Amino acid sequence: MKTAIVPKVSKQKCPAICGLILCMVLMVCNSGCNQKQDTYSNWGIYKADSESSSYSPLDQINKENVSNLALAWVFEPNDSLEGGRPRNSESNPIIIEDVLYTTSARGRLFAVHAGTGKLKWSFDPFDGERGGGIKRGVTYWENGPDKRILFTGGDKLFAIDAATGVPVPTFGNEGKVDLNQGMRGEPDKISVIPTSPGIIFEDLLILGTEVSELYGAEPGHVRAYNVRTGELVWTFHTIPKPGEVGHETWPADAWKYAGGANNWGGLSLDASREMVVFATGSPTYDYYGADRKGMNLFGNSVVAVNAKTGAYIWHFQTVHHDLWDYDLPAPPNLVTVEQNGRKIDAVAQTSKVGFLYVLDRETGESLFPIEERPVPSSDVPGEKAWPTQPFPLKPAPYARQYLDETDIADYSPSSRDSLLQVFRSLRYEGLFTPPSVGGTLQFPGSRGGSSWGGAAFDAHTGLLYVRSNDSPEIMRLKKVEPESTVTDLSVYKQGESIYISYCVSCHGRDRNGDEQGNPSLVGLKGRMSREDVLTKIKQGGGKMPNFSSVISGKAKEEAILAYLFENETKERPGRETSLLKEINSNQGAAPDPQTVDSLPRYLNLTAYGYFRDSKGRPGIKPPWGMLHAIDLNTGEYAWSVRLGNNPELQFGEQETGEAGSAGPTVTAGGLVFIAGTRDNKFRAFDKDTGEKLWEIDLPGFANANPSSYQVDGRQYIVLSVGGNSENTAGSVMAFSLPD
Repeated sequence: MKTAIVPKVSKQKCPAICGLILCMVLMVCNSGCNQKQDTYSNWGIYKADSESSSYSPLDQINKENVSNLALAWVFEPNDSLEGGRPRNSESNPIIIEDVLYTTSARGRLFAVHAGTGKLKWSFDPFDGERGGGIKRGVTYWENGPDKRILFTGGDKLFAIDAATGVPVPTFGNEGKVDLNQGMRGEPDKISVIPTSPGIIFEDLLILGTEVSELYGAEPGHVRAYNVRTGELVWTFHTIPKPGEVGHETWPADAWKYAGGANNWGGLSLDASREMVVFATGSPTYDYYGADRKGMNLFGNSVVAVNAKTGAYIWHFQTVHHDLWDYDLPAPPNLVTVEQNGRKIDAVAQTSKVGFLYVLDRETGESLFPIEERPVPSSDVPGEKAWPTQPFPLKPAPYARQYLDETDIADYSPSSRDSLLQVFRSLRYEGLFTPPSVGGTLQFPGSRGGSSWGGAAFDAHTGLLYVRSNDSPEIMRLKKVEPESTVTDLSVYKQGESIYISYCVSCHGRDRNGDEQGNPSLVGLKGRMSREDVLTKIKQGGGKMPNFSSVISGKAKEEAILAYLFENETKERPGRETSLLKEINSNQGAAPDPQTVDSLPRYLNLTAYGYFRDSKGRPGIKPPWGMLHAIDLNTGEYAWSVRLGNNPELQFGEQETGEAGSAGPTVTAGGLVFIAGTRDNKFRAFDKDTGEKLWEIDLPGFANANPSSYQVDGRQYIVLSVGGNSENTAGSVMAFSLPD
């Protein structure tokens, strides 16, 4: 593989070598079995350990001295394309002995010395091509001298020699496996791209995936690969086939055409029970489900399966027949709680709706009362919303779940009047109000509650730490007519039609994208060539699926390019096929025409559309983001504080709070570290009280979870930081106490 990456290392301080090394590396049995870490091990797994605790047992940095925390070193990948925009890396680095492994915003793999930031090696999975895409981390496995980094680049799974950065030739095809193989669709017409790393059990890498959220998406299989050979060992079907648990919760043939219900946020492992636990997203299409009537297992579910075989053990569904894109976005925290004097191994699952689900790890049953409550019905033809949804009674929701007119922002009389006018025009009956043609207010919103950063858990105190977002959205459905064509539209308007149908849900109606890894497309003409844009659309990458079937043919290529490059020509292309047929053919799926094609299709034209005023300000009063500590033994809150600030919208001394996706890290030093706010700050809070003890300005947006580790007797906190105008590739920044 070629690599033209020339990283830069900026050394701020040279850490002294102090005494004996107290920090032992990842505890791995001879076969590389479960990568369980001991008390003094480094951060050797995504989110710290197989339980996804995001907890560090290190206490060299603590409440008393955190105010002295300073920058130790900076590593700059320096792998941006010329003229590229600033990029964000969501990577949570892992550390094995004295080597830190991470990925850049463009998806390149780097190994650097964890005490200095000096480059050891790099690997480019795209062999010099543009590549890119979200990567939240990598996975490590070893067996004696055989030590490997497992990670994904695009739709390929790679096994890389941890010492040299060279692909392991005996793994798959010269070091890589095609993840499109073994799915339902034709491998050259689909795009299966994981964003979060897999987890190791014995000689298996268990891996979820990211799929399209449109009609015709691939199903979200969870799969296990042999770490040594790359062979596919088992597959768990999240959209069950006939004879499998949950098949009856779908139309009989839905397994042939329905998609989604995928694990994209990562997995957790209970090695002693040989159990892997994961959470899934919504079935597709996210906002309209006439072709998937039923509860739709295992969509929006916490699922436990046998780690060796993939056999079903239990599940708990948090949303029935999802119409809101209320994915379970993060790996479950495997925790132990105490109730009535009895210790219980449990699963704590965060959510976008702001509920925390605490489940018995043996059975999947809730440890706190849950009520199935009636919810509003759909008014969209063909839709049948599920009549009830589960409402945990404890813990109380950690995000706001209801709005009234007193919550509407009041920047000025005219701003408030316009927001009230919009609010009153929308359908809104509280949580789980279904999408509508006339418009629905969705709250907390698909970016509400908490996201892929998940929670951190301190087993010594029983406290779980989670951020929350209050981010209302507007949903507005539009029917796609079976015989509608766009032949009478200009090339530009045809492109706009394609964009609205397929792109607006991620990049926004204004093409500005969002912090969820969906980039802005404004000014695209100055950043990318026509050829590069077409390649990206056809091949996908990161969260973006393969749309080759959507723009097949010269006419559609010219149309989407005209719109993206803002070329408002009045020329008209040749005859086009119906939009409905394009939707049904998306991603290479082959639905049964008699089952699906006669059903209506609706698209949410304002998907992920914020509820804001005319100046782009949030439509509700702050706080918009908070950090919470929840006692899992009692279900009560220890504390809640506002997280982040927008000074331009701040009134008085109280900070506004800011929405974000990245999660916290908690340490034995009594600290909670968290970034991921648009004010570009990195903060530390007292884990017992929520008092802010330290903060530092960062050079960019740090949309990533921090890691903590110890090398040569010194503890570090390390964080992936996004790019800026001077350094578009971003950096990895490590902090420690001064000598």
